Amino acid sequence: MATPHTVAFHTLGCKLNYSETSSIKRMFEEHGYTAVPLENTADIYVINTCSVTDFADKKCRAFVRKVLKTAPQAKVVVIGCYAQLKPKEISEIPGVDLVLGATEKFNILNYIDDLSLNPEKGIIKAGELKTLDHFQGAFSFGDRTRSFLKVQDGCDYKCSFCTIPQARGKSRSSSPIMVIENAKEIIAIGVKEVVLTGVNIGDYNYEDKNFLYLLQELDKLDGLERIRISSIEPNLCSDDIIKFVSTSHRIVPHFHMPLQSGSDKLLKLMRRRYTSDLYRDRVKEIKTRIPHCCIGVDVIVGFPGETDEDFLDTVRFLEELDISYLHVFTYSERDNTPAAEMKDVVPMETRRKRNSILRALSEKKKRYFYNTYLQQTRQVLFEQCKSDKLMTGFTDNYIKISMPLDPDKLNTINNVTLDAINEDGLVASNYS
Repeated sequence: MATPHTVAFHTLGCKLNYSETSSIKRMFEEHGYTAVPLENTADIYVINTCSVTDFADKKCRAFVRKVLKTAPQAKVVVIGCYAQLKPKEISEIPGVDLVLGATEKFNILNYIDDLSLNPEKGIIKAGELKTLDHFQGAFSFGDRTRSFLKVQDGCDYKCSFCTIPQARGKSRSSSPIMVIENAKEIIAIGVKEVVLTGVNIGDYNYEDKNFLYLLQELDKLDGLERIRISSIEPNLCSDDIIKFVSTSHRIVPHFHMPLQSGSDKLLKLMRRRYTSDLYRDRVKEIKTRIPHCCIGVDVIVGFPGETDEDFLDTVRFLEELDISYLHVFTYSERDNTPAAEMKDVVPMETRRKRNSILRALSEKKKRYFYNTYLQQTRQVLFEQCKSDKLMTGFTDNYIKISMPLDPDKLNTINNVTLDAINEDGLVASNYS
């Protein structure tokens, strides 16, 4: 191996990407490389990309330009979903040395040494996804408060707007044994909360062991104080899963369920696998069994064919639901998706207006949810924040809490009284 270098990492996108970046970082360190913060100058920069939206693609390009301004001699490697979908396009970005797709990103060290010997730019290693039939485990490392643990990858769903199956391949899952071993390693370094991540984790299946089985096994682990489910499709969020979460002392009361639209016409065009009635039923079941549960919702606005009335159907549907917050996405056309060929394209100005309306609704829902817990006592896992006078943390049901900094309380779970609402969440002042 060549003389070890310094390496810096930049991650775009989801929690799954963060877990994979962290695992790749550990691979570099185990081979003698020194990982440095992004603000430092490094010999090698690894950019793990997302391609859920066009904005993510633009972020990748912008970061490459930024790297070259501060470290013009650095080697730049682009990996991840964008790298799998558009390797040639990325390879033509000035300064990009190596592009690794989904089948090669975990073999990155096999190519790094060659970069110092090969002056060629824009080398592409992005194989066909049909060869990607194995699961590569990953978990984030370095934040003592929480860790993102990858349990599933890929997706067999064919939503008309989505490129993820093209970027990550078919659905495949970690063995329960590997998940448990990774969780034990996470516990050993003092992490209090594990966030289960994947592309479609409700579709977890390993030798007939499903997601409920995995939750049950993780729930038995001593030393693991919190388990959080990152996101789960409504059609996969079964009564049995909801019931088990309601009785668990480790799995926190927080579900994030993508909706995308409250219009059944739009859901059909999107090729989603549920109706608005099913979604309403899932929310009702969760709130009946777990009244204090936080429920987050993904929504897409401006999908082709979304009329004003369709959008109002979504607004009315969301207003009636007992949910806690929204993640609102403005639809953007993705190459090689059925939606990109659909007629009745919604003007971008209209998409933005609808986004603004739903963001305002999200703030209303969130504030109502927060108000419910004023003067109540909740358990909070505290972590360091950027301010040297404050610490922040989250309740089990995902309310962000701020308190005056007490270093002894960091990475500990405490009962606190929730006193007032601020712009980020709630303020607490007294330990209970």
